[in-house]
Amino acid sequence: MHKIFKNGPVWVSSATEMVALGRKIAAVLNGGEVLGLVGDLGAGKTHLVRGILEGMGAANPAASPTFSLVHEHADGRLPVAHFDFYRMKSADEALGMGWDEYLVSGSVLLVEWADRFDGALMPEDTQWLVLKHESATERSVTLC
Repeated sequence: MHKIFKNGPVWVSSATEMVALGRKIAAVLNGGEVLGLVGDLGAGKTHLVRGILEGMGAANPAASPTFSLVHEHADGRLPVAHFDFYRMKSADEALGMGWDEYLVSGSVLLVEWADRFDGALMPEDTQWLVLKHESATERSVTLC
C-alpha cells in the first residue's frame, strides 16, 4: 500500500473516486492485513471499503455492517471480513464475536471506526487509513 500513498495523502473529490481508490488498495493486498479506517461520519469509509470489496471480486460489496457488526466475504480473490465498531459498546463485545479468531484467520480485515476503545483491539501491524473532510466535496486519505 505504500506505493499508493508514497507521496502523502490521496485526494478524492467524489464517492466514485473513493471507490476507485479502494480498488487500487485491493490490488496490493495479499491476505492477513488489518486495515483500520478512521474518519468522521461521511468521510468515505464505507465507499472505500466498497471499492476494496469490488477490487477483490466480492459478490455483494455494497452492504455496510452497521447493524450486523461484521460481514464476511469469502467469494473474492481473498477472504475479507468487514467490521464496523461504531455501535459496539465495549471492546469485550468485539472479543465476544470472535475478534481474536479473525485476527489469525488470514482474511483481510477491514475495520470502520477502528480507533474506538483507543484502538486497543487493533494489532501492532495495523495499517491505519485516516479519512478527513477537507472541504464540502474533497476528502484526503492518509496511510499512517
